[in-house]
Amino acid sequence: MAESVVNLTVHGIGDTGRRLDPGEDLTWVGVERFERVMDAVAGRPDVRITFDDGNASDVEIALPRLKERGLRAEFFVLAGLLGQTGRLDADGVRELLAAGMRVSSHGWAHRDWRTLDAAQAGEELVEAHRVLGAMTGQRVSRVAIPFGSYDRRVLARLRRAGVTRAYTSDGGRARAGSWLQARTSLKHDLDDAWIQRVLHTRTPVRDLCARAYKRMR
Repeated sequence: MAESVVNLTVHGIGDTGRRLDPGEDLTWVGVERFERVMDAVAGRPDVRITFDDGNASDVEIALPRLKERGLRAEFFVLAGLLGQTGRLDADGVRELLAAGMRVSSHGWAHRDWRTLDAAQAGEELVEAHRVLGAMTGQRVSRVAIPFGSYDRRVLARLRRAGVTRAYTSDGGRARAGSWLQARTSLKHDLDDAWIQRVLHTRTPVRDLCARAYKRMR
């Protein structure tokens, strides 16, 4: 196993199929750009591919292209939004599993986990896992933190909830076996220079300091 890895995050691909939230268009990529990234990472053991939000494009566009390249990915699904327009449904989740992909949790309703009350925390970290576990027949214990918004209280809550790995949106490389994993989101305007920079550049010290601050605040 590589000592450090690049965790890539895909949000949506191609036509949106639904009204996007403010700013969501910045991480929605065209099919050709998605294919360029997948071609660049095929065969690289130091790259992990993840998907957030449970968009319909995960199955309709991403899945066949992953299979063509022999790639595996982890899909972080919003359990409370399954079946909505432009989103995955239960059949889509099962199709991902049948293709050898992993399905994990992005929570319930795409809330900022730093602002949850007790009832919302129950939905995000208990009910979402229960629903996905019942749907997949597997224990769900890995999460992607919505908006990459966390602090020491969020991390403590995740550990109490039995989360075995938590993914952020901090950017840069991550230690392969760490409980907390930084990720880099694909951008709507990415090009070959962006791909090379993400895959081959060491994490800047300022970004490492920002991660440490978020863990302690």
